[in-house]
Amino acid sequence: MKILGIDPGFAIMGYGVIEKNNKGLTALDYGAITTPVNENGAVRLAILAEKLEKLIKQHAPDVVSVEELFFSQNAKTAIQVAQARGVILLCAVRECGKLFEYTPLQIKQALTGNGRAEKQQIQYMVRMILKLKETPKPDDAADALAAAITHAHMSNYALKAL
Repeated sequence: MKILGIDPGFAIMGYGVIEKNNKGLTALDYGAITTPVNENGAVRLAILAEKLEKLIKQHAPDVVSVEELFFSQNAKTAIQVAQARGVILLCAVRECGKLFEYTPLQIKQALTGNGRAEKQQIQYMVRMILKLKETPKPDDAADALAAAITHAHMSNYALKAL
């Protein structure tokens, strides 16, 4: 199973593609899609959509796993990220058809066993689980890989329940 993980963002959207098979989990690709700060909001959303659609077509994931939003103190940032997240959800459903969402607490719990884990703990676990030589950069890419790993772990439980 190929899983595309997404860490939603307006300026930087992290992505990570992993493969789950009987040998475990393997990172296939990760990085970030960025939008120009000096561009207007609608154009930035269109850029996210276009690049995400290309990414989905390139990797043909079986499922997309997206981190849910948590409340931000900055209302302007929260609205922009929510708009980006809407674009991401629409693209994921249109291009892939299978979408799962996980809260930051669920992701931290799945990777570390602690729903209150620090960012460095998540990054460390991403690196260990995927047997990477270095922590994925930018942080948004590591967060996206964490979302993908979470779905891989959650799908294990769903398969066992059948």
